[in-house]
Amino acid sequence: MKRIFLAATMLLSLNAVHAQDYREPSKESEEYNHYRNKVTTPPYGLAKVKALIAGIVDSDNDETSALSPKAYAGLTLREKFTYHMIHAETYAQNCDAVPPIMDEQKKIFGEIPSPFNEKDWSSRQMDWFRDNQDSVVAIIKESALRSKRLGTNYKSVIVEMNAIEMIPFLQEFYLRDKKDHDILTIFLLFMKNNKYEPFLASVTNKKLYGERSDYGSFIDYNSANEALILQRINDFYKNRHK
Repeated sequence: MKRIFLAATMLLSLNAVHAQDYREPSKESEEYNHYRNKVTTPPYGLAKVKALIAGIVDSDNDETSALSPKAYAGLTLREKFTYHMIHAETYAQNCDAVPPIMDEQKKIFGEIPSPFNEKDWSSRQMDWFRDNQDSVVAIIKESALRSKRLGTNYKSVIVEMNAIEMIPFLQEFYLRDKKDHDILTIFLLFMKNNKYEPFLASVTNKKLYGERSDYGSFIDYNSANEALILQRINDFYKNRHK
């Protein structure tokens, strides 16, 4: 999941906002921004994993921040899950600051917020997620049911693994309180990434992922858009399981 392209799109967004147009977001919008950008910290071997991360020494010319193969191999599966969820091994280009989003709670975005500001998961980490997808999905479900939330790191890896088997769980989880609109974003990304033709031909796809879209592209959160996304993702899921 490479996010270097975000720098350019975010900078364009910043330049487009003139000083006289700036205004503070509402308290509700700020709270939702904090909610959707929060990561989930798994408890599995957390103290041990944090101590190992603290001991990582990066060389000046190294673009990675990774445990040694020996230390990594010494982690259990759940400890590796914790390690990956709180530490990305590859440095990414930093992005310029962007103005706050107004009424963020009233939007369904086309992308999931990055869990790591200046880093991204390495190929070793992505390979581990995919090689252990059944276990990763099971742990995420277990954690989400316990904490009653999905951090942006969990949502990001669900998309990266293309874990469409989680659609029924995610839908049920979303419908409990309809608070996390980024779960709807996961559904949009599933349909886009799997080239689901009814979605690719839609106005929603053109607005969120077309030539004029960027990382901040959104559609309004309302009952009609919500119902349409849920209908499409259920049709997509049924079509995949025929």
